[in-house]
Amino acid sequence: MTFLYIIYILVFIIFCLIVYAVMQIKLFGMNVKDFWSFIEANQMLDKLYIFAKQYESMSSQEQIIYLAEAEKVFLAFDKVPSALWEEEYDKYKEVLTKYKDIRMIRWASNS
Repeated sequence: MTFLYIIYILVFIIFCLIVYAVMQIKLFGMNVKDFWSFIEANQMLDKLYIFAKQYESMSSQEQIIYLAEAEKVFLAFDKVPSALWEEEYDKYKEVLTKYKDIRMIRWASNS
């Protein structure tokens, strides 16, 4: 019986923590969906950053994939306040620089 009470208390505490987290996200002026996409984009930013550092010349297919994934990251980062990702700014800037370089190369080759 006491084990059942402990389970109920733990479930209630977890529920309260989830509600508190959602309230904090809402108070920060974001949607929960936007915050979740930011978390996923942050993971993708790390991958793109490593990819941008390792590869100086990419194939055409790799460039297209890189551009598509980078655009998803930029959209997700635009939806959240910059205060959340200040520490990721260097990675963001590096990915953005590589994105711009690839766009310029592709634009020059199409002209």
